[in-house]
Amino acid sequence: MPNIANDPTRKSWIEVPKNSDFPIQNIPFGVFITKEDVITIGTRIGDSAIDMGALQQLGYFEGIDLTDDMFMQDTLNDFISDGKKTWRLVRNRLAEIFDSENATLRDNEKHKEVVIFDVKDIEMLLPVQIGDYTDFYSSKEHATNVGKMFRDPENALLPNWLHIPVGYHGRSSTIVPSGVSVRRPNGQTLPAGATEPVFGPSKLVDFELETAFITTDANLMGEPIPVDQAEEYIFGMVLFNDWSARDIQKWEYVPLGPFLAKNFASSISPWIVTMDALEAFRVKGPEQSPTPLPYLQQSGENAFDIHLEVAIQPENEEETVVSKSNFKYMYWSMAQQLAHHTINGCRINSGDMMGSGTISGPTPDSFGSMLELTWGGKNPIQMKDGSERKFINDNDTVIIRGYCENKELRIGFGECASKLLPAVAIK
Repeated sequence: MPNIANDPTRKSWIEVPKNSDFPIQNIPFGVFITKEDVITIGTRIGDSAIDMGALQQLGYFEGIDLTDDMFMQDTLNDFISDGKKTWRLVRNRLAEIFDSENATLRDNEKHKEVVIFDVKDIEMLLPVQIGDYTDFYSSKEHATNVGKMFRDPENALLPNWLHIPVGYHGRSSTIVPSGVSVRRPNGQTLPAGATEPVFGPSKLVDFELETAFITTDANLMGEPIPVDQAEEYIFGMVLFNDWSARDIQKWEYVPLGPFLAKNFASSISPWIVTMDALEAFRVKGPEQSPTPLPYLQQSGENAFDIHLEVAIQPENEEETVVSKSNFKYMYWSMAQQLAHHTINGCRINSGDMMGSGTISGPTPDSFGSMLELTWGGKNPIQMKDGSERKFINDNDTVIIRGYCENKELRIGFGECASKLLPAVAIK
């Protein structure tokens, strides 16, 4: 089935500001609540949010095999379960509806009143009910930096790292959409030189610059997903801030890895950008040496050229960009991550989310966490207001942005922005 929604020459009758992340070629999917307190599945063009539930009720998806309430739900899970053919049919139809040459909705003022909203007048919600969440550790630069800081600099990577996409199972209950504040966590830490832990708020809260991908129902228990088929089961991607408490993590991670240091909060951008929309931005990933085992071997262009940046905004002050990186630096691809995740027969469901792991590039300004940017706090970053940051302060807002761009097109994700509130006082 052709992917006509990606036609770079297509224009929309909805105004799209210059350098918008959301031209008509993007057509992301999300869930929002209107001023009338109606929850709906929608998409976005420019600064306009589009109520797909209203479009369905008005008959604009006629001829596509959908349940009657497909877009009048509070999550995208059922739509994602319908699979890639349905996703593409719906994106293609939306591209046709909002094409500048199509007068059907363009000239129907009554319909437009109930279909189109200014994004300032809606509230974005979590787009999927996330059943399971896995976080990977797939940036060679990030893993190397952490290894240098905490282990032998000459043997920074652990022996398994170049052979498997390392990951761990996270907690989905505290994943929130952009705009929802998070709290500094309390927990146990071991102060420098101490032999007994203390309890209190984490002093070393950090961001982690990541993306995440959302899956459809992919397999039955016991059935692995072949690496060359894995992308068929990936619906799309979001920006992802996997908040971390470095001091809690340092104390707790041996022998089983992160626990309370990671599960207190993770933030995602609310619009899911489909893999179809990102097709034009494929690039070849880093060379993998040694050659992975056969079930992980890929050829061709399996990485994506996604420009990423992180800014920190102190309360009531101007933001400072602290990192500029790119998703193309990731050593292990999303397909390899999903193939490895299921090689033992692990079942993958609609709405499951897989974090990329911190995305660090090859230069110090492209590192994806404060841990690396300040090298454990030794090299504080100067903010535009004159203050310094070793890690994230209370009432700072961390903003992640991401977009793809070529000579014809810009496709973006918007923002993943969350404010860090002070810890809850515990006596």
